[in-house]
Amino acid sequence: MDNQTQELIDGLNEDLANEYASMIMYNNYAAVVSGMFRQVLKPFFEGEVTDEQTHALYLAEKIKTLGGDPVTKPADIKQTDNVKEMLEAARKAEEDTIGRYKQRTKQAEALGLIELQNRIEDFITDETGHMEELERLLADPRLQ
Repeated sequence: MDNQTQELIDGLNEDLANEYASMIMYNNYAAVVSGMFRQVLKPFFEGEVTDEQTHALYLAEKIKTLGGDPVTKPADIKQTDNVKEMLEAARKAEEDTIGRYKQRTKQAEALGLIELQNRIEDFITDETGHMEELERLLADPRLQ
């Protein structure tokens, strides 16, 4: 396996670990969110779990297809029961993911992996939508 492919696999495994972490984070936040924001945020967080799981499934399959072994451990997760901290941590996770995925599209393009490049660009669209929604939630004056 050439170095470029191995670097891509390593990056995809980092992405996979972070998608696992996002699934756990959103699931945890859905379970522990309380107070007046619970009715809105619980279903929001639950919905995010599904999107992150879809990304994780694709990444694991692609890593194996490229000759790698998908990781099984999530990245670190911020635990909190403070609503503002939950939203800030989730927004930061989405922002970081977008940055990693932009790197991955360049790596895929350099290797001529157009399907992977296009799929990751779709993931960037998903994550950007998540981040923008989180920014709007954080703009609530009750959280200031």
